[in-house]
Amino acid sequence: MNTWATTTGPELTRRRSHRVLLHVPVTVSSEEPKLQFKEQTTTLVVNAHGALITLEAKANQNQKLFISSGSSDKQACRVVYVGPTLQGRTQYGIEFAEPAPNFWHITFPPEDWAGAIDLAETKKK
Repeated sequence: MNTWATTTGPELTRRRSHRVLLHVPVTVSSEEPKLQFKEQTTTLVVNAHGALITLEAKANQNQKLFISSGSSDKQACRVVYVGPTLQGRTQYGIEFAEPAPNFWHITFPPEDWAGAIDLAETKKK
């Protein structure tokens, strides 16, 4: 089952697209000499511009990677965030070379969608 959530608050105004908690099986690979790997993993968060993933393989900031989903879709991307390592897996934020909102095969919430948290706070006031 997929888990959905979005970003609200100040982060929303600086994001180019909504982030959605969505667990999608993907294959991530690097073709760089000395840093070559191919690993199956699952996304933690996706948006039209990339994803947050975890990998056992080590990647560097700005490293070029390729991500492919269960279908034949394959996107070039780069590492824009290197996060914490937990149980041998490091979090990486990846950004597509070109925005690809259809890569995840979902419909993202509209830009003016406030989310349940904002609506609940509005009703309290």
